[in-house]
Amino acid sequence: MSDVFLHEVGMRDGLQVEAGVVPTARKIAWIGRLLGSGVDLIQAGSFVNPKLVPQMADTDEMFRHFAAMGRPRGPRLSALVLNERGLERGLACGADYFCMGVSASETHSRKNTGMGTDEAIERMLATGRRAREAGATVQMSVQSAFGCGYEGRVPETRVLKIVDRFVTEGFHAISLADTAGHAVPPQVARLFRDIHAIDPGIVCACHFHDTYGLAMVNAWAALDAGVTYFESAFAGLGGCPFTALAGGNLCTEDFVHLLQRTGRRPDVSLEVINEVAAEAERFFRRALPGVVHRTGVIPSGRTS
Repeated sequence: MSDVFLHEVGMRDGLQVEAGVVPTARKIAWIGRLLGSGVDLIQAGSFVNPKLVPQMADTDEMFRHFAAMGRPRGPRLSALVLNERGLERGLACGADYFCMGVSASETHSRKNTGMGTDEAIERMLATGRRAREAGATVQMSVQSAFGCGYEGRVPETRVLKIVDRFVTEGFHAISLADTAGHAVPPQVARLFRDIHAIDPGIVCACHFHDTYGLAMVNAWAALDAGVTYFESAFAGLGGCPFTALAGGNLCTEDFVHLLQRTGRRPDVSLEVINEVAAEAERFFRRALPGVVHRTGVIPSGRTS
């Protein structure tokens, strides 16, 4: 069993801030390619208001498409939901792995969901319980866990209090999201250490944005702290449309290249991920933040 699991979020978090809407057929083709890349999870979209996030308007159609094919062996498809209505849409079209969460920043919470943090916690817990009753897998997250573009510093005690509430309610898959890209490695190590102290059985995930160029070092710090699930986007695409300054995600191909250089995840096809990243660059007609899809990998055996 691998100690590093890859959750590709480019199809959701990567595309949601793009002005140019990717046609559904192209999205399906990209997901089809990624299904064969060796990653463990692919976040295919989000069940949110299409008027607020037009890029996600076809999420129901995409999940119906893949549900009709039957669940393949290999990667599972996940989806983001923010409320009960989103969950009902997801269940109706065959989704069975839901990512949901709340922001530790009151300001970001209101901009992202229209609710304050306390209200959002209660809504998410009710939604999570409903998903669990339906037999779905649930991952809870704390957004703006390392800082907020509007409020600045977010107290770590606030983050840990939210995590403790999730765990008390029986949710043990927990992701911390660096929505604003403010995290630094010592903070990452400290927060994940404190989360494991709440309950050693928590399965930790991380979601870093590269707004200030720190996503990769923060991912390495998380790996060193025992985090096992890593959310990243091909070509480094992405960013939250409801934060003050949106920055791309930890880049999948760059992170996989690092893992493979250190002896992890040789089963993942960098060639496939690089091809999807290059296709995205051609589609959007601009250079995207990722590096390895342009430079290629360091040849095997070369150590310097």
